Amino acid sequence: MGGGQRKSSTAPSPCSTSTPSRLSRFWSSATRAKALPPPSDSSAVRTLSGDALVRRLGLFDLILLGIGASIGAGIFVVTGTVARDAGPGVTISFVLAGASCVLNGLCYAELASRFPAVSGGAYLYTYTAFNELTAFLVFAQLMLDYHIGAASIARSLASYMVTMLELFPFFKDNVPSWVGHGGEEFLGGNLSINMLAPIALAVLTIILSQGVKESSALNSVMTATKVVIVIFVIFAGAFEVDISNWSPFAPNGAKAILTGATVVFFAYVGFDAVANSAEEAKEPQRDLPLGILGSLLVCVLLYIGVCLVLTGMVPYKLLGEEAPLAEAFTSKGMKYVSVLISIGAVAGLTTTLLVGLYVQSRLYLALGRHGLLPDVFAKVHPTRHTPVNAQVWVGVIASVLAGLFNVRILSHILSVGSLTGYSVVSACVVVLRWNEKSANENSSRWISSWQEGVLSLFIVACSGFVAGLCYRVDAPLVFSVAAVIVALLASVALQYRQVYTRAASFSCPGVPIVPAICIFFNIFLFAQLHYEAWVRFIVLSIITVGVYAFYGQYHADPYADETIVYRRAPLEEVQ
Repeated sequence: MGGGQRKSSTAPSPCSTSTPSRLSRFWSSATRAKALPPPSDSSAVRTLSGDALVRRLGLFDLILLGIGASIGAGIFVVTGTVARDAGPGVTISFVLAGASCVLNGLCYAELASRFPAVSGGAYLYTYTAFNELTAFLVFAQLMLDYHIGAASIARSLASYMVTMLELFPFFKDNVPSWVGHGGEEFLGGNLSINMLAPIALAVLTIILSQGVKESSALNSVMTATKVVIVIFVIFAGAFEVDISNWSPFAPNGAKAILTGATVVFFAYVGFDAVANSAEEAKEPQRDLPLGILGSLLVCVLLYIGVCLVLTGMVPYKLLGEEAPLAEAFTSKGMKYVSVLISIGAVAGLTTTLLVGLYVQSRLYLALGRHGLLPDVFAKVHPTRHTPVNAQVWVGVIASVLAGLFNVRILSHILSVGSLTGYSVVSACVVVLRWNEKSANENSSRWISSWQEGVLSLFIVACSGFVAGLCYRVDAPLVFSVAAVIVALLASVALQYRQVYTRAASFSCPGVPIVPAICIFFNIFLFAQLHYEAWVRFIVLSIITVGVYAFYGQYHADPYADETIVYRRAPLEEVQ
């Protein structure tokens, strides 16, 4: 069941006629796992061969990749929306959410340095720590988030582009809605035609297909542009701050600040893009952890600066909901800053969309290599060294969603994949740490120990969900306290009932307590999601198990990439 269990990689035959035999083969396939790479190979990277991606991303590129995925239009919109409820205390909301993401980032950083050779991210970590079916479920939940998110961002980008065009008199009020402003609705709003969003997606897909060097260059330029604009906005707004607007700091109490933290948590969730670039980083073991944590730190500082300026310039009750920053500067007679904010929003959305499409293609690449999806997704262009088929596929899916549907109505079922994926990644850190030690122990004792540890992790997750529900429905405080106590007891069991070894490369501090905190808080936030998000989680999980049962179990091979020799590529190949 665990990450250390090596089972036969031979796929079961679909021609069995016995139901018990079918179930037995399904279970055998579903519970097999990839072997943990030997410590001696932990610093190895893939050679530049026909099926490999090219290593062109340095540390600065990785940091910009993480920032590009995180800092979007949200910094110009979400800050004001949350501030209307939390007041100036929205700054604390961003600090709390940032602290939580840093803890999640530490878990990601350890695993990224453990698996520096190939793409896969959370899917690959789960495949190694747990099993094949769990990894496939993590992939499916993340992928639906990415697909809907990309379509939604593309529509927002189209709207901002039209807004900028309308700054010119020729285009003012002359751009039809079906081009990019929302969309032309048909069939009672079930269809909403938008032409500019698919065009933007097509352009970005072409750029990504050209190679990581070209797409990284675009991301670097656009990310640098928006960061410079945000810094300028912070400094320009600092001279207009009235500190009396910061009082009262928390007008609606601590609960509003905590609720705000659950909302703005998703403003930081781009750091997993860095982990998914493992196969294209020049020095993955060194640079991936630094890229993850460095991009998070920059994002935290930028969000805090914007929050302080925004709530200091305008009383929180008067903040706009759609474009609070732009309206704040306009109210101070600084309309030119509003134009810069629009440019920053376009740059932010472009990089967020670019990185989102990039991550999706690398995940499809990993699934194709292992046989869980058709091997067409595993094809890498021989000269451009990009997964062109996977890249085109994700571009087409996003284009169809963005061009035909009002994806905003699906926004409330987003974030399920991110929260569950981050929770599983945190659990992977714990499991892989004790698996290394347990490999030399008695088999029956190890299995019992593994099951006990997984049960403790499951109890922490359930406690987080119960605490989140109690908070959501305003249940008596005693129920939340009881859930926290149960989570603490399970964490104590993890601490003292398991033996842990230190990771050979970057090591997440405080294992297993830090990962347990991540799991608890992530599932706490999961409980705050709309009930339809829970339905989506259950329905998609059932569909995923069905796809695995009828296709994945017969084609998957967890050791498919073990035939490739891993060693550091020559210097001339990674320039």
